[in-house]
Amino acid sequence: MHSSVPSKFLSSSWVRLSVLPLAAAGVLGVTLTATGVFSTSRPVVAQERTMRTLTVSGQGIERIPTTITQVQLGVEVQGRTSEEVQREVARRSSAVVELLKARNVEKLETTGVRLNPVYDYSGNTQRLTGYTGVNTVSFRVNTERAGTLIDDAVKAGATRVDGVNFTATDSAIADAQKQALRRATQDAQQQADAVLESLNLRRRDIVSIQINNASAPPPPMFRGMMNMAEQAADAKTPIVGGEQQVNAIVTLEIQY
Repeated sequence: MHSSVPSKFLSSSWVRLSVLPLAAAGVLGVTLTATGVFSTSRPVVAQERTMRTLTVSGQGIERIPTTITQVQLGVEVQGRTSEEVQREVARRSSAVVELLKARNVEKLETTGVRLNPVYDYSGNTQRLTGYTGVNTVSFRVNTERAGTLIDDAVKAGATRVDGVNFTATDSAIADAQKQALRRATQDAQQQADAVLESLNLRRRDIVSIQINNASAPPPPMFRGMMNMAEQAADAKTPIVGGEQQVNAIVTLEIQY
């Protein structure tokens, strides 16, 4: 690439002849120094074009029937002495727990034990009049069996129902979460296509994927406490489940 250069130019210290690199082609840079020595620089690589991306979040919702009922019920007793109250609470609670075990309920556990004094504040004075004892348990059972089981628990000694909650089975929730994730992913891709097509652009590779949420919050628990002892002995307790919603959010970063 070089030719002879007159010596009078080589002797001049300020003369510098350079062949500039072609960035797009990656050509070697060639420099003629004042001493007449040719040198080559490293290949010059063309600067990469900035990657353009679009970030979208898609939502997936799957609704499944609730087939499991979680019940919280218990025994409440009032009496004049703490020993009397505690003894009666223990007797009735044991009968209720034995019934629930015999019916093979799931996740049976004690959720509360209380023994509180009761005072009379009439006449601007505090006077102890007795005690109130409470023992509560929770358990899970198929919804179709819940009403009958509650009625039988009352016959065994339960006096209150503190809450009823409906949920789907663990396997049904797991399957619904996967389906909700698929729906969320498709939603995100469809959103990206709608935006890019309106701009005459085309979706390319997916750069990153983020799963923000894939949860199945249970429906609110029914909290209206029922005093079962006040119901008619032949009354039937209807228990009807509903639907549970499983949500998922997927965020995609897409190159275009």
